[in-house]
Amino acid sequence: MIVRFLPFPSSHHWNYYSKFHLPNPNKPPIKFKSKCFLNPTHILSSSSSSSSPRVFVISDLHTDYSENMSWINSLSTHQYQKDVLLVPGDVAETYNNFISTMSLLKHRFQHVFYVPGNHDLWCRHHPDNTYTDSIEKMYQLLDACKRLGIKTSPEIIDGIGIIPLFSWYHESFDTEKDITSIRIPSLEMACKDFHACKWPRELSSRDLSLALYFDAMNEEIYEQIKEIQSVCRQIISFSHFLPRQELCPEKRMLFYPNLPKIIGSNYLENRIRSIHGDFGSKSACHLFGHTHFCWDAVLDGIRYVQAPLAYPKERKRRMNGGENWLPFCIYANGGLTGKEKGKEPKTDIHTLLYYLKRRRRRQQQQQQQQQGTSS
Repeated sequence: MIVRFLPFPSSHHWNYYSKFHLPNPNKPPIKFKSKCFLNPTHILSSSSSSSSPRVFVISDLHTDYSENMSWINSLSTHQYQKDVLLVPGDVAETYNNFISTMSLLKHRFQHVFYVPGNHDLWCRHHPDNTYTDSIEKMYQLLDACKRLGIKTSPEIIDGIGIIPLFSWYHESFDTEKDITSIRIPSLEMACKDFHACKWPRELSSRDLSLALYFDAMNEEIYEQIKEIQSVCRQIISFSHFLPRQELCPEKRMLFYPNLPKIIGSNYLENRIRSIHGDFGSKSACHLFGHTHFCWDAVLDGIRYVQAPLAYPKERKRRMNGGENWLPFCIYANGGLTGKEKGKEPKTDIHTLLYYLKRRRRRQQQQQQQQQGTSS
């Protein structure tokens, strides 16, 4: 059975955003496209099988690379016909590649869910008048998903609650002490978002405005999340960006140490905790993308997983065998995969091994940073 939330117009989005971000009176206000939802409508699943579907995840498809598009095209057209696929963003930069990719995935999976990533909102390779800005492009992608049958809002599929969460990063997400012993390129030099994305004048990646804007889009589904919480024992949420800094290697391990400033949102973690609870549960799970690090960890009772296709050159360097384990099955046979009671999840995702043996002490890092600031 599927529970679908249908749209109706509302001004919640602007009201919520305004509470946290007061617009500059010298700039025009941001216009929001309505994307709110009625109470769930029950629709029978087209699957004739009595067993629950499997849920797969794959992020960061980047099918502007021909190798990646070929990989998508090589996926079985029979193996996943009764299954669900969650795509946490960064499908393609160009609109045509986005449409081609999502059409291929919808042909292979019964249900496909999607949230936008930063690469999806780049406006570099389009005629000047195609998109006013990245916000307009985002809504055009969401409209295209609706036409293709791709889901971008919460639904319940055979008792499994699926919740896509919109997000964007902010620099204050990074609480780890900066590395100052070497010269590090600026964010503008290292991150193409600052040049490839176009924003309304009121929004910027250099403050909280974008993070708040995207988080406000989630406020509209508050009642629907409550409904899912009351009905579903299994809830899987997903986003493109990271909700916690512990889901990224420490700066001393990174090629670009300032990466944590452009990867995550504290507002996103708050959303996830409001869904899964402050202490999580055995079935709590959140999926993400963006950093291209394979990841599978349980933090404060929630399992966090990243399963990226990433760039072709990155797959060739992987210890875990490249793309052979993708898409990653996160749910099957009535429960999350790769977990045993009281143990760390078993998985082929190897990047995390270092941290499974040497757990990070984020609280101590924050205390050290505060002491250094006060001295």
